[in-house]
Amino acid sequence: MSDQARHDPDHPDAQRATNGADDCGDLYTRGIHGGDHADQYGALTTPIYANATYEYETATNLGGPHRYSRMSEPTREDLESVLRELEGGTHASAFASGMAAVDAVLSLVSAGDHVVAGDSLYAETHDLLTDVYPRYGVEVTHVDMTDPSAVQAETREETALVYAESPTNPLLQITDIEAVAAVADGADAVLAVDNTFASPVLQQPLEIGADVVVESLTKYLGGHSDAIAGAVVTDDEALGERIARIQYTRGAIPGPFECFLIRRGAKTLGARMDRHCENARAVAEKLDGHPAVETVYYPGLPSHPGHDVAARQMTDFGGMVALELHGGVEAATSFVAAMETFTIAESLGGVESLVEVPAAMTHQDLSARELDAAGIDEGLVRLSVGIERRADLLADVSRGLEAAT
Repeated sequence: MSDQARHDPDHPDAQRATNGADDCGDLYTRGIHGGDHADQYGALTTPIYANATYEYETATNLGGPHRYSRMSEPTREDLESVLRELEGGTHASAFASGMAAVDAVLSLVSAGDHVVAGDSLYAETHDLLTDVYPRYGVEVTHVDMTDPSAVQAETREETALVYAESPTNPLLQITDIEAVAAVADGADAVLAVDNTFASPVLQQPLEIGADVVVESLTKYLGGHSDAIAGAVVTDDEALGERIARIQYTRGAIPGPFECFLIRRGAKTLGARMDRHCENARAVAEKLDGHPAVETVYYPGLPSHPGHDVAARQMTDFGGMVALELHGGVEAATSFVAAMETFTIAESLGGVESLVEVPAAMTHQDLSARELDAAGIDEGLVRLSVGIERRADLLADVSRGLEAAT
């Protein structure tokens, strides 16, 4: 497929979206027009139903579809219907944060179960797997998820869940989802994939073998750094019902205003992801081979060890770039401090470009041993490349490189 076709969903040779849609453009359209929204006044945008409880027709007859907003409410219901369409699933549950969504997936396991998880994960996901669930009698083994044979070697009769991120946070490692799904199926285990770094526009884990997909809606789905939420989507009815029950009983639901904001973000997701990918590609190419840079982590570079797998299972390579500089943490600190367009902040996926040093920021709670096991150098820099003017971003990268040199 040509570069033009890869990055233009309306190009006649554009790669088909893996969820069975006609082409990538269909996901762009679904983000705008999808969902079950129907308003009695004909409102184009789903209203914010700031409501906790609903009137019964009689003491024994509800009369309507909703009775209490922890169980269901119209704004969240519309968002969840859109998420089902975007992810290619049949059941979607929205949560108050990405971590609440991750926790809901981990809640599928019980005492005596075994989990195989990637050794490079978001810090709080790592914390849940190492500090929380083992106290409930769950055993966890961390493996190199880029190697399906390593996953195979660690699965056993007690393995109930295989948990992966692809691309990973922050090293942008790539899991061959189809191959790992085959391993999980062989062990009769659930495969859950955190799709946050890709978003459903770039990757459809359910279509290529995952049983459950997790999204931090705070990131690309919301896209404006103004709402915190998460979601779990599946095409398995039994799993969907279990997750929905966890959502209701534990109560970690997003409010209607957050649902409204995420639904709004979904309308521009496709267009924003195009721009994120174009800008990130330009930044990665500028960094690659620069004398001040030791390593660039970006799956769109042919030198990236996961490039071929990413090219096969993603429609583009995302908006995240990581790098290590010659000079270690001192050079990284200088690089970050010199930037003007990139803001020093945690999180990612918003329209604005952000820069951080994971060992000192997002992953600061990991011990030196855990950072080493995850391959996170103290001088690693992570860039969330936004949708600003490309020339401004490249000029900012040049400022950082000059300061680091």
